[in-house]
Formats: sequence, structure tokens, C-alpha cells
Amino acid sequence: MACASRPANPLTTLLSPADEERRRRLRRMKAIALGALLLMAALFVVGFAFQQEVPALAYLRAAAEGGMVGALADWFAVTALFRRPLGLPIPHTAIIPTRKDEIGRNLGEFVETNFLEADVVRAKLATTPIAARLGGWLRQPDNAERVASEGSALAQGVLRALSDEDVQDVIESLARSHLIEPGWGEPIGGWLERVIESEAHHGAVDLAAETVAAWLEANPDAFDGLVSRRLPSWVPSVAQRLVDQTVHHEAVTFVNAVQADPEHPARRAIDAYLARLADNLQHDPVTRARLEQAKSTLFDSPRIRRLAGEAWDVAKQGLLRELADPESGLRERIRAALVEIGARLEEDPTLRTRVDTWVTDAAVFVVERYRHDIASLITDTVERWDPKETTDKIELMVGRDLQFIRLNGTVVGALAGLTIYAIAHALLG
Repeated sequence: MACASRPANPLTTLLSPADEERRRRLRRMKAIALGALLLMAALFVVGFAFQQEVPALAYLRAAAEGGMVGALADWFAVTALFRRPLGLPIPHTAIIPTRKDEIGRNLGEFVETNFLEADVVRAKLATTPIAARLGGWLRQPDNAERVASEGSALAQGVLRALSDEDVQDVIESLARSHLIEPGWGEPIGGWLERVIESEAHHGAVDLAAETVAAWLEANPDAFDGLVSRRLPSWVPSVAQRLVDQTVHHEAVTFVNAVQADPEHPARRAIDAYLARLADNLQHDPVTRARLEQAKSTLFDSPRIRRLAGEAWDVAKQGLLRELADPESGLRERIRAALVEIGARLEEDPTLRTRVDTWVTDAAVFVVERYRHDIASLITDTVERWDPKETTDKIELMVGRDLQFIRLNGTVVGALAGLTIYAIAHALLG
């Protein structure tokens, strides 16, 4: 009949390679301390058995006796920290598992009152050249690339996590509040007035005239029948063609004249029209109402929603492509900016001082505002630990040093026993 398997020790499955090494060293020290106790016991037996035949062995017996007492006392003290010695319900033993939560609270309070103090944090940060070290680190291209890569990955994750509908709602709301709902007449009229005053529109007029002239030169057949089809049917076809050619020639001549003469009446007419339009957009209610009506027709709610969705989709996809490509222009600019920031932090003492001050003030603010919450992380974590697992973990961390206490107790006990016996023998012998 197969024996039921014992449940696995949870600590065994959680041990890291470093913990495995600590456990081997702890077992070795326990064996050494136990060996010292057994050695004292063997010496005691020898001394006790033969001290009548060899009186000097009484000193050996006294030393061994003191060594055993010291070893057993320190074994009890060390064992009582982690468990009940021999499983006996002795008061004030198994201190760590039975008082784990209290230890966690005391540890959290200790950290809060001794480390999370504003003066302590400020004094430490004041002696640490944070900005200079950051600048020297960022100035290295490999480090700048690493920050850019990690930042790009984080940004991609944020972009993918964002709800498209929520972002579209935000864009639509911003567009409606800052672009659609405000009146357009006055700002557009003011902008057009400034353009006219600076004569910046002349370039646009020149471009329009040049474009029209080029089209007229390239498309004379567009005038075929433009006027002649309205003439009486009895007019000869030669005359009809001549009329159409004359109209085309006059159109070309007119446009060329507009191009050549900055003071052409057509140019002055355009200037006057634009000036009236700018004034009407700012002061004429009818013109402004017509513009608002055209705006409302152009940007109705479904169209705004669609434009917001298209704008977000284009921006999102573009950003994702740029962030994912290590050779993209955006990634290159991010790397260059990081290297430049690092160089400035190293070379500009005023900037370093500002950054150090900002970091220090931010750290002090966080400590003052959240010191109890930070310290409670220790308390809450310790409370969630399993008592046995906690005991085993702590024993792995400090148990080897505690075994030295047992070993030292054995040696000190032996010396104390030998000294006491020697003094007593000298006084009473």
C-alpha cells in the first residue's frame, strides 16, 4: 500500500538560488554548533569519569560543563526566536511567528519615524548630484536610445489602451467648444484686415493671375463656341471663329495686364472688395449671420463626429508607426532631445540647481504627504505573510549569524566554567 505523500514545503518552492545557498550555509553552521555541544559533552564524560585518577581532568570537566551550559542556553535562546524548543509551550518562545504582525507594525513605524522624515530626505538629496548624474547618463547615446525605446513602448501601450470613442468625444468636445461654437466673423475679419494692411494678399493675387494666364494659354479651344453659339445662324463660320478667338485674345491680354501692372484697376477692385469683406465680417450682422449659417451647414454634428474620428485615427496610426520604428524621424528627434538634455544638465549649473531643487521638493512633498501610506506597505505586507514561511525566510537571512552565537556561547561557557572552577579551587583548596 503506497504511503500518502507529504505536502511540499511552500518555502521549498519559493527558494531562490541565493536562498538555497543561505540554507546550505545555515545547515553547515548548525552542524558546527551542534558538533561543539557534542564535543563538550564528550569532554565532560571523559573528565567526569577519570578525574579521580587524574585530578587535572577536573578542570576539563568544569570547562566542558560550562561549555554545555552555554551551548544549551544559547540554543534555547536562538530556537525560541523561531519556534518552540522541543515543541514545548514555553512562554515567550516562537517569538517571530506569534508576534509577526506586531513586528511588522514596529518595523513600519521605525521606517516611518527614522527614514521617511522630510529633513532626512532633504539632507540626503542635498548631497546627491542628481541632475549631474542624470545628465552624464543621458548624454551617452546608448542610454538615450534605451530611454527613447522604453518611452516609445510605454507610449504605444498607452495609445492602444485608450478608448477610441472616448478620445473622439474629447476631440469633438474641444472642436465644438473652441472652433465651432465661437463666432467666426470677427476673428476672420480681423485676420483679413491685417492681411490687407500688410499687403500679404498680393502674392495670392499674383499666383491666381499666373495660374489663370497659364490655363488660358494652354486651353484656347475652351473658347470655341463660347460666344459664337449665341450668334445668329446666318453669321458665317469664319466670323464665328474670329469672335471666339477675339474673346480668348482679350481674356489673355486682360490677365497679362493684371500681372504686369501692380496698380491695375482689377487689383484695386480686389483690394476694395477684400477690405469691404473684412469690415462686414467684423461689423455687419447680415454678413456674419451668413458666415455662421454656412459654418453650421458645413460642420453639422455627424460631420464633426466623423472628422474627430478621422483625425484621431490618422494621428494614432501615425504615432504608432513612428514610435515602433527605431529609425523614424520621431524616434531620432527623441534621442537627439535626450542627448541634448543630458548635455545641458552637465554643462549648465543653473539648470542643474533647478532640477535638483525640483526633485528634492517633490520627494519631500511625497514623503510628508504619504509617509504613513508608504510605511504601511511594510506593515500590510508582513501581515499577509504566512507565519511559518516568514519564520523560515527570516531564519535563512540571519540564522547563520545566530549559530555563531551558539558557538560563541559554547566557548564562553567553557571559559567561564574553567575560570569559576579554578578560582573556587584556589580559594577552597
